[in-house]
This record gives sequence, structure tokens and C-alpha cells, in this order.
Amino acid sequence: MRQIRFVPKCLEGETAMHHPIVQRDCYRFYMREKRFFPAILLFTAIVTGLFLTGCAVGPDYTKEEPASPSQWRSELAGGLTPDEFRPEALAKWWTTLNDPKLTTLVERSIKGNPDIKIAMARIRESRALRGISRAGLFPTLDASAGVTRSRSSENREDGTESTLYSTGFDAGWELDVFGGTRRSMEAAQADLEASQEDLHDAMVTMLAEVTLNYVEVRTFQARLSATKANIKTQQETYSLNESMYRSGIINELVVQQSLRTLETSRSQIPGLEKGLAAAENRLSVLLGNQPGELHPELAEEQPIPVLPATVAVGIPAETIRRRPDIRRAERRLAAQTARIGVATADLYPRFRLLGTIGLESLHSDNFLEGDSLAWSAGPGISWKIFHGGAIRQNIAVQSARQEQALIQYEYTLLKAQEEVENVLTAYVKDQHRRESLVKAVAAAQRTVLLAKEQYQAGLVDFNNVLDAQRSLLLLEDELAQSNGAVISNLIRLYKALGGGWTNQVQEENRPS
Repeated sequence: MRQIRFVPKCLEGETAMHHPIVQRDCYRFYMREKRFFPAILLFTAIVTGLFLTGCAVGPDYTKEEPASPSQWRSELAGGLTPDEFRPEALAKWWTTLNDPKLTTLVERSIKGNPDIKIAMARIRESRALRGISRAGLFPTLDASAGVTRSRSSENREDGTESTLYSTGFDAGWELDVFGGTRRSMEAAQADLEASQEDLHDAMVTMLAEVTLNYVEVRTFQARLSATKANIKTQQETYSLNESMYRSGIINELVVQQSLRTLETSRSQIPGLEKGLAAAENRLSVLLGNQPGELHPELAEEQPIPVLPATVAVGIPAETIRRRPDIRRAERRLAAQTARIGVATADLYPRFRLLGTIGLESLHSDNFLEGDSLAWSAGPGISWKIFHGGAIRQNIAVQSARQEQALIQYEYTLLKAQEEVENVLTAYVKDQHRRESLVKAVAAAQRTVLLAKEQYQAGLVDFNNVLDAQRSLLLLEDELAQSNGAVISNLIRLYKALGGGWTNQVQEENRPS
């Protein structure tokens, strides 16, 4: 027995309708099956009406403006102002440091950073998943074809052999009467928007890390420069003492004391060079380059960037609206709210329209005739009546996850405000500390000069010179670190305010 399933000629278009055989086939098809058409059309009209007038089950998500304090609690000093920041300035905040090399590195990192590329790929993934959810709203059409050779049992029948040829189309459409698919699309859209905020957050973090590591490179260079300058002074002192010892003016103890101080200072050089190399390597990797690749560009010592005169920090509400981590948490809450509707839709029946059409024939020479037509069509309904409470338990699971997402959102708000408050405080206090260190270094430099003069005049012991030199080296090192810390706090402040992602990722954030 052979069977062929194919699209009948009466469905192939108006141009074929003028052929006599096609007209005969269509007429036979209509006369034989016309009794089923009214029922199918009635069912389609009823279910379509339900679909058009139906509502999506589950809770509707409403975005609300979260509560926030009217102003920051930390002291706004050291150039900080509560003024509203200009969006274009916050979008490229690193330019306020007036360092051309830094600006160049940041622009290169936007194109080459691996984390940014991963975040962009995740956006493409989320966009494709949203497309999969949207596909549930449309009918499906599948084509199939096959050849089957079979033989019946001689003990049951006559042991005949047959070949079945089949081809045809299967169509189906599940109508989203109760909105389960629409809720799934809502969740997928919110997930996509959360992925976009992941990209924004990665951008904010990456820009801050690039700038922080650049400042660290310049800080290590400043510390090395200060240490080498002190080593040079200590070398001169050691050479002078050695000459005086050979002349019999001083004893060997003074020579060994000056040598100990000199070599102690020299021992700090390898550690500082190691830290400098590590900072350069981290910066290279952040740009998507091989470790050490930036060394030729950064080998020349440059000063640590200086602070801008003023920094506008705005109000907490502006930060909440801008920070990507808060926006991401809110979108995840919206997605999880929609998933409650997806789970709730399983409590209700599902309506489907199913149909197949093709040709069947026992012989290959007549399967294209109208009498070979085979088809089936009709409505369907399925309803999960009893599943041991699994459906309602799944609704409870999704509701609990929504509660977790809400708590996480609120916690993210608190953590964001805490981060800004801490950075504001650190920025102001480290400036106070730097001011004191500047005065201390000036006093230490004067102390070294006076101690050397009085020692050469025989008025003080050499220990006074050693103490003055050690103090100067320590204070100059601390001042270099403090200069870097103040700039680093400014960078962390811009990061905490959510600066740097706007206008940098327009392509991946486009509506779609």
C-alpha cells in the first residue's frame, strides 16, 4: 500500500483554477467536506473573539518611583556641590581629569574590553529569547515526507508487503486566550532590558577600572620618583660620610648607619616596580591587549591627574534613576512579576486549531488526482484538571521569586546610597589628609636641610640626619599615595553616581 500526502491543486492559486481537472478536484473536495466548514468557522470565530477580548492572567506590573532622601547626608566639601550635573559631562567624566593619554586609553577600552563584548553577546542572546517567546503567538506549519516499506505477519494476515509514500503539511495554532504567551513575552522583554542594563553596568565598572589602574600606574611612578630622589640624597650622604671616615673625622658607625639607610631605601624599589608592572598589565588586559603591551606607551613618567575645581553630585533621586544596577534589579522584578502570569495561565484551558492536508493513494500513478485528497481539520481544547497541586505550587514558586526580586531591588537601592555616601566621605577626608601631608613633607624637607647643615657644623649627631631622611622618604611616599587616593575617590564617586554608560552603547540599546 502506498500513500502520498501533498497540497491539493485547488489550493495552489488562482492561475490553476482554469484547468478542467483542477476544477473537478475542487468541486469534489467542497461537496464532500462542506458539512464540516460551518462548525470550524464557528469555533474559529468564538475562540478568536475570546482571544481579542481576553485579558492576561496574573498580576500587572506597575513601575513606581522608589523613595529616596532629598539630599546626601555626607559633608559636601572639597569642591563637591549639590548642583545637578550636566548629562554630557557625566557621560564622559574622565575628561574632567584633563589627561589626553587617559582619554585615549578609555576610548580604546570601550571597543576592546572583553567584559563589554560578553555583555553585548548576552544582549543578543536575550533578544533571540524574546523572539522565541513572541513566536508562540503565531500559527505553526510543518512539512513532512517519507517512504516506509512494511510486511504483515503471515499468521495474522496474508503476509503481504507494501510501500507507503507520504508527504504533506501539518498546521496548528494555539490561541493565547488567557495571556500566558503574552506574559512570557513581557518577561522576555524585561529580561532583554535587564541584559542591556548589564551592559551599562559593565561599562560603568570597566571605565572606572581603566581609570583607577591608570592612576595607579602614575601613582607608582610618583612613588618611584620620590624614592629614587631620596636614594640619590642618601647616596651623597653615604659618600660624604665614607670620605670623612677615611679622613679620620668620624668613626665607622656613622658610615654603616648611612649605608643601612641607603640600602633600606633601595630595597623598596623592586616592590614598587612590581606594583607598577602589575598595574600596567591589568590596564592592558582591560583594553583587550596582551599583558605588558602598554609598557612602551606608559614608560614615560607623567604626573598624577589633578582634581577638577568643582564636582556636581546632584541629589539621590537622580542617582537612583541613572545607576544601571538599580535599573537592572527593577527590570528583573518586572520579569519575575510577568512569570507569575505565565504560571497562572496553566490553570485555564488551552484552545487550538489543528489541521493536516495532503494526498493518499495506493498507486503512484494516480496520487495527484483529486480522489487522492486526504485532510483533517478541527478545533481542540486541553485542560490540566488534576496534577497533584503542581500548578498552584508553581504559582507559589514564581510568587516567592517575585518577593525575592523585590527585596533584592530594595537592597540594591540601599547599597547604592551607601556606596555614594561612603565615597563622598572618603573624597572629603582624603583631601584633608593630603593637605596635612603637603605641609608635613615641606617641614620634612626643611628638617633634612637643617639637620645636614648642623651635622656638618658638628652641632648635632648623625642620627638626626638619618631620622630626618627616613621621615622625608616616608612622608613623600605617603603624599604620592594620598594624591592617587584622592583622584581614585573621585573616580569611585563618578562610578557610584552611575556615570559613563550613556552615549557609549547606543547600538546595543536601540529599540527592537
